[in-house]
Amino acid sequence: MRINVVSDVHGADDALKLAADGADLFVCLGDLILFLDYDDPSQGIYTELFGEDHTRAYIEARTAGRFEDARELSAAAWARRGVLDPSERWHTLSAQVRRQYERLFAAMPSPALMTFGNVDVPDLWPEYVRPGHRIIDGSVVNEGGVSMGFIGGGMVSPMRTPHELTAEQYASKVEGLGPVDVLFTHIPPSVPELTYDTVARRFEFGNPTLLEYIRDVQPAFHLFGHVHQPLRSRMRIGRTECINVGHFHATGRPFVLDV
Repeated sequence: MRINVVSDVHGADDALKLAADGADLFVCLGDLILFLDYDDPSQGIYTELFGEDHTRAYIEARTAGRFEDARELSAAAWARRGVLDPSERWHTLSAQVRRQYERLFAAMPSPALMTFGNVDVPDLWPEYVRPGHRIIDGSVVNEGGVSMGFIGGGMVSPMRTPHELTAEQYASKVEGLGPVDVLFTHIPPSVPELTYDTVARRFEFGNPTLLEYIRDVQPAFHLFGHVHQPLRSRMRIGRTECINVGHFHATGRPFVLDV
């Protein structure tokens, strides 16, 4: 069985239309929204709202780890739009998010097995899924005699992305899976080589419970995304081949897994 897998789509709807070509099964590991493009600050919801110059300053602060400065920049930008109450921001953001989801779900191949990224809004997905789209999070499916576990979302972080889970919430999902042949998640296990982003020059958030699960259960494969330019894109932990499927927004190519 050939499985085409994508993660970190971030608005790449044209490439997404072709991502299932030649596959027996298509899997999407989330991060559909393009909120902020570190590689091209001329794109993304943040730029549409506040302009490219402001976006570049915001990216520079976040990349340097000056998250408080970034939050102050963001608050000032919202104030210039007349939005002073943080609770009112979602009204403006949601319109942008919905436009992206409408386009992206229309481009999403069908059938597809899907789970959430940290830069996703799970509550909106049911409004846009089409026939053949299956959202799976914290559960197991069987395809062609292969058991597949799915866990979406990311970890609580200074980035404050839309779908972040506490360590306890994430652990509960992992512990509820049971044995699987293939594990699909958005984030990697907590292994330095898999979580370090060589361009952003920082460690992204992996999960230690995932690492424990892999060591104990030893699925044949663990596929994930989240880290756009990893120090290592794959490594073996015991019998498990851990694979970062790549930054689909940048490559436009799915990772192909034969099982």
